[in-house]
Amino acid sequence: MIKEGTNIRPLWGTAQLFKHGAATSPDVKVFAYAAAQVKKTMEVTHELGGGNYVFWGGREGYQSLLNTDMKKELDHMGSFLKAAAAWKRKIGFEGMLLIEPKPQEPMKHQYDWDAATTISFLQKYGLLGDFKLNIECNHATLAGHNCVHELEVARINGVLGNIDANTGDAQIGWDTDQFLTNIEEATLIMVSVIKNGGLAPGGFNFDAKLRRESVDVEDLFIAHILGMDALA
Repeated sequence: MIKEGTNIRPLWGTAQLFKHGAATSPDVKVFAYAAAQVKKTMEVTHELGGGNYVFWGGREGYQSLLNTDMKKELDHMGSFLKAAAAWKRKIGFEGMLLIEPKPQEPMKHQYDWDAATTISFLQKYGLLGDFKLNIECNHATLAGHNCVHELEVARINGVLGNIDANTGDAQIGWDTDQFLTNIEEATLIMVSVIKNGGLAPGGFNFDAKLRRESVDVEDLFIAHILGMDALA
């Protein structure tokens, strides 16, 4: 279903699972609640004609191995994503499933640390046929890489699906979600996209926000234009 009177479709849908883990939580009630959230948001994304569905593991990781069964948690995450892929097929959702590598936020070690780690996980659990990656440039920085490295790792493994085209501040070392305006970085990103033959049904989104320096809504509008111009 497209919003009536427009050609607008969401690029992707997702669920907010940023609390106590989800797929890797030791609490079965958290696991079940998270699964219900994903089930519902995937149905809504399908109903709205969305092109993709994104999984971002906000707390899928650990702080200490002293109270963590890593194998069990990874097995749980594998089962969670297999169930999601099965539900996608059952409801006839033809969109792409995407995982967004996400290091150090907020766990000491995230299970989807970077593109290579996530690809290894997908291979181990037989999920490569169902999932591609949504690469966020600022997350690449937190993993000790740059955005183009992550794009190329995903591309050469056939799983580059979507790009969160943002950037961060190297002096802060945190996920600051700034608009990508660096022409050199944007050009290298577009080289990877061209080599990939495009991103469809994925695309670009700006996971970025207004800064303290200005909270003017007009500046948010201008910032989106700058981001698009840089990539163009």
